[in-house]
Amino acid sequence: MIKPKTTKKETRQELESLVEEFIKAKGEIQQVDMGESGLVDGKYNTSHIGFSEPRQDRTPLNHVVAAIQQKKRPPSPPSTAKINNNKPKKKVIYDDFGEPLRWVWEDE
Repeated sequence: MIKPKTTKKETRQELESLVEEFIKAKGEIQQVDMGESGLVDGKYNTSHIGFSEPRQDRTPLNHVVAAIQQKKRPPSPPSTAKINNNKPKKKVIYDDFGEPLRWVWEDE
């Protein structure tokens, strides 16, 4: 059986009940300044961010991207096709009461 997903409301209620249980068990909540939990020896821990190495120049690959985009495009159809305006058109024949009787082809 698949366990149903919990909603945000249920998650909030669960967190509130856990906090209340902690406080009732004489637990104490410490207030911490914003960003203080990320400090290591009074400084921000930047070892995991990637600032330890100097910035590298990027190699422009615009010609490679253009070649890939060109391959993705479908070939354009030849534009030598003539448009024939003399095609017959379908016309409806109506009776005296405006009801359609039949279709006929007419040359224009």
